[in-house]
Amino acid sequence: MSRIRILPENLANQIAAGEVVERPASVVKELLENAADAGADQITVQVDGAGTSLRVIDNGCGMDGDDLLLALERHATSKLADAGDLFRVRTMGFRGEALPSIASVSRMKMVSRQAGEPLGNQVEIAFGRIVGVGEAGCPFGTTVEIADLFGNVPARRKFLRTRRTEIAHIDEVVRNFALAWPQIALAYQKNGRESLRLPPTDLLARYRKISGVSELTPFSLSDDVDSGEILVRGGLLPPEECDASARLCLLVNRRPVRDRFFFRAVAEGMRGFIPAGGRPGGIVSLDLPPGEVDVNVHPAKLEVRFRSPGTIMTLVTRAVASAIAAMQEDLRPVFTAASSPGDRPAPSRTADSFLRREPCPGGLFQKKSLPAQGRSECDRIIDKPYHSAPTETGEIAERTVSDPAPSTFEVVGQAFDTYILVESGDELLVIDQHAAQERLRFETLKAQYLGGSVSSQRLIFPEKVELSPAEVEAVEGSGELIARLGLLIEPFGGSTYLVKAVPALLGTTAAASVVREVLARLPGASGAGEKIDDILASMACRSSIMAGRRLSGEEMTALVREMAGAGIFSHCPHGRPVIRRLNRREVEGWFRRG
Repeated sequence: MSRIRILPENLANQIAAGEVVERPASVVKELLENAADAGADQITVQVDGAGTSLRVIDNGCGMDGDDLLLALERHATSKLADAGDLFRVRTMGFRGEALPSIASVSRMKMVSRQAGEPLGNQVEIAFGRIVGVGEAGCPFGTTVEIADLFGNVPARRKFLRTRRTEIAHIDEVVRNFALAWPQIALAYQKNGRESLRLPPTDLLARYRKISGVSELTPFSLSDDVDSGEILVRGGLLPPEECDASARLCLLVNRRPVRDRFFFRAVAEGMRGFIPAGGRPGGIVSLDLPPGEVDVNVHPAKLEVRFRSPGTIMTLVTRAVASAIAAMQEDLRPVFTAASSPGDRPAPSRTADSFLRREPCPGGLFQKKSLPAQGRSECDRIIDKPYHSAPTETGEIAERTVSDPAPSTFEVVGQAFDTYILVESGDELLVIDQHAAQERLRFETLKAQYLGGSVSSQRLIFPEKVELSPAEVEAVEGSGELIARLGLLIEPFGGSTYLVKAVPALLGTTAAASVVREVLARLPGASGAGEKIDDILASMACRSSIMAGRRLSGEEMTALVREMAGAGIFSHCPHGRPVIRRLNRREVEGWFRRG
């Protein structure tokens, strides 16, 4: 007697259901995708209990009586014609397993009507067995009703989670679908109460509506490949909102996916702007020719495989970086104006005439002005572009950069010896002096590194440093990289080395501690870019003005001028914001002047 036998049709469908129908949310996902493939522009989802009873109503193309029955057969689909279509999938569903799999573990009723037909058709199935077929009066489109999900497989039903958990999974499916298909009007009802109603709109408006965020930096970038155009678009949360709880929605050809390479490409584009422990937030949509992506690598189609992952991920990183650049452009008007210097009214006070606070014997504060330098000197300071660089004493020195647009800012003071207060038009700017210079120094160091090597300066007296065996190995194995970082280290005997040169921006910073930091962060086989940026960020931090240091008016004006002329200045390389803005209306509201 043969030990191998063909499984009954219903049992085969139940096995397939184990892959396709993991929980009620899986059913909602499959039915929503079918509705989108049918061309629907209005969809309603109704859920009862924990989702074991549900209904999905669409106004798509509908089905006639024959197609309604064929749709319940395994591997029956209208979405594939030949084997080649498997490698250029243009639809959401395509394998023809969803409906028969769902029908095998539930009581299902489908009612459908095509445009131009006076009546529709319906079919009822009880756990894989057809129990009724006939005509029905119904609106155009298709309605699928599911009841008693997993009623014939109690073991599966027993492993469902609580109602709250299952509904949360359905919420996520509906939310992701709504983001992927913003042009579709969507209504979502739970236990007879409307939970969500979304009119048709665009991608970013839909994301704002669902997530509740108002501030979003949009971006779009396209490129051509042999088989067509690749388009990356979306919007990112401000870096200061990208904490550990931030959510990033990734779409590939309107399909919500979980792809670690895609996620890393977005994170790479935001590197140096996200705070420690944070993650990117927002929505990124990738549209590419069907032949460039394989969506048939996961039963639930949650993962994809790209034909040219390097090319695509590089484009994603570039697109995200363009959003960061746009963020800087949005901030730039706080420092510049369209008018020429001749049209600009003269400042009402000099850069050095801002008010200081010093305690008086009575415990209050008296106003005290710093020594004035004269009007002509002040004009020279304000109107000349500055770029800060360290001197032997660590002061901010003058260095010319490309001329920025005419400046309208006015430094009015320093708060807590840490924050620079700047008046610019109708706004008051509060600038973190350390974070601001740290970003500027980081960009300078990075440009030097990418240009060949970080500028270095020789020490008059080389500094000895004792290295551990691991540090010695790092020095000997990464000598070229260490030199490119602006360090000159030579053996002196045994485990003792001489530090003869350090990056010029570090000034008089202790050479030994710099060397140890660099050696501890030297990149291995992977993550080289991240490690180099970490090293440069550490150098920038060491060489920047510290919080708690009182600055002169000239120093503050020089730093703000450098920010006005820089390409990037919104966040320090560790992701902390550099600048905060208060408009005049907000301030006047405090005192009820509005």
